[in-house]
Amino acid sequence: MTRILVTGSTTGVGRATAAALLEDGHDVVVHARSQDRLAAVEYLIDAGAASVVGDLADPGQVRGIAEQAQQIGPLDAVIHNAGVIAGADLLSVNVVAPYVLTTLLTAPRLIYLSSSMHRGGRPELASADWSGASETVSYSDTKLLVTALMAAVARLRPDVLANAVDPGWVPTRMGGPDAAEELELAHVTQAWLATSQDAEALSSGGYWHHGRVEKTHANVHDEAFQDELLAALAEHTGTDLRDG
Repeated sequence: MTRILVTGSTTGVGRATAAALLEDGHDVVVHARSQDRLAAVEYLIDAGAASVVGDLADPGQVRGIAEQAQQIGPLDAVIHNAGVIAGADLLSVNVVAPYVLTTLLTAPRLIYLSSSMHRGGRPELASADWSGASETVSYSDTKLLVTALMAAVARLRPDVLANAVDPGWVPTRMGGPDAAEELELAHVTQAWLATSQDAEALSSGGYWHHGRVEKTHANVHDEAFQDELLAALAEHTGTDLRDG
């Protein structure tokens, strides 16, 4: 049995991931943006899941999520599932929050939700408004950045298994009704990476899609770009992942 935190687990892929892990007998910590949103996973809490609450767009609340999780007990994995597709909160939710939680929470397995759209992202940090006061990046840009964050963690923390997962274009609130892939498959790879003792699952630095490692945007594994990203995040948050 393992204890796994799944961010953004009140809907879509996150909720499917949390439900599958709980059904398989694992300890699950669900995350909701607000107390009201927690009602969407009340059935999982009734079945034994623990919960944390906080808005990932709010730096103070992100730290509060980490504190709540630490009070529950040691984590074996964190699945950074939460994300938004547009708006001024793109960087805050899709990149800054996973970074801060990575620096504050100790877990031997980390899974970051990416997207095939990361391949269209721009490796450009100079104009990024990390504060979230304005929308300066696209969804594709943020998925490139969070995938590069994963690769940096895999490089700098050899004691951690860090991987990224593309769940596919699936019919969730974010993906829309015209999505071409099956929702039933979208959670499988990240649940496997979080819990399996298979040799393939005990690897790090991979970009996975439906159980297979695929090629990434060239900048994902560019160490200079990774370092530039980490420096920008450290300056913005006051927390340096490289110190750990």
